[in-house]
Amino acid sequence: MTTGHYTNLIHADDGIESFSDVAPPIHLSATYSYTSSNEVQDAVYSRMDIPTVQRCEAVLEQILDAPSVTYCSGLSAIFGLLTYLNPKRIYIERAERGGYHGTLGVAEIIKRLNGAEMFKLDELDRDVSKLDSGDVVWLETPLNPTGEVTDISRYSRIAKQNGAVLCVDATFAPPPLQDPFLHGADYVMHSATKYLGGHSDLLAGVVASRNTRAIESMRHDRIFLGSIMSGHTAWLLLRSLRTFRLRVERQAKSALQLVTRLHDLAAADSTPLLKVVHSSLQSAPFVSEQMTGGHSPTFAIYLKDEASAAALPSKLKYFHHATSLGGVESLAEWRSMSDPKCDRRLIRISVGIEDVDDLYNDLEEALHSLS
Repeated sequence: MTTGHYTNLIHADDGIESFSDVAPPIHLSATYSYTSSNEVQDAVYSRMDIPTVQRCEAVLEQILDAPSVTYCSGLSAIFGLLTYLNPKRIYIERAERGGYHGTLGVAEIIKRLNGAEMFKLDELDRDVSKLDSGDVVWLETPLNPTGEVTDISRYSRIAKQNGAVLCVDATFAPPPLQDPFLHGADYVMHSATKYLGGHSDLLAGVVASRNTRAIESMRHDRIFLGSIMSGHTAWLLLRSLRTFRLRVERQAKSALQLVTRLHDLAAADSTPLLKVVHSSLQSAPFVSEQMTGGHSPTFAIYLKDEASAAALPSKLKYFHHATSLGGVESLAEWRSMSDPKCDRRLIRISVGIEDVDDLYNDLEEALHSLS
């Protein structure tokens, strides 16, 4: 009998440990005792494996529909994946056009280590002649910081026709909103700090792939990269995964309502709000085909000038002015605070689980106060 999504989030890891705890224990030991007959008893050393990490990966396999390997941050997950793939060429969106600047920083380290060439992603739109076997095409969709969607299927075809590997950073829209594997992704990365963690109290990353041999190799590499999560972080993440789907579905529904209402407010031209950017406002057919479970709870608004954008966060009551996204609390970041290449009129909004009317009224009042 097939079990449901919510049931899997609670019970996917039931067989990992033989203890009777309903809530899993936190394993904080750095080392584990051998048996009297010189055999491994439970584990050896926390850099190699931790029972709570095993539990996290069992639940993540259910969420992401593929075997997964976890890391101590999203950037360490990116580094672990690119280290394993060791590409000669990387096609990646540049920070000034959108995309996470941290990914670009990791790619620069790979370039320094192995001489990999870096190309803008849109160069594939003009010329695929340089794309070759083993090269990496790296998509971020929805895109940071605007939440716009890139066509995974299209770039999957380009990659596969040329023997390249397609990696998708799907942090902004985890399942059930989007499943990159259905559209041809080879590897899917999430900063688990964001929606998978959901409480703004942990750093973690995950790479999933249906290539089980690759996942095992990355898990082995992780021992020597030293990038496993701590037992406490794994416990926090496991706690969060239990309520993951409930949170994300509510956040996505609220964000869509906010985007619709703010879009109308921008059209009224009664505030400094210039425009709203979100995947729900994209007209391309591939958007609805890809975002089958809803749209990202993160989106962007542009104000008419830099001064208004700088002032808006301090006018808000229910939105924290802070970076990151995906938490149960709503955030509104003047994005240039953490990404200097970003348009200085842009505010990135991450919708939490508060009542949507309260969030909209808060934004509307703050915008009117700037008029």
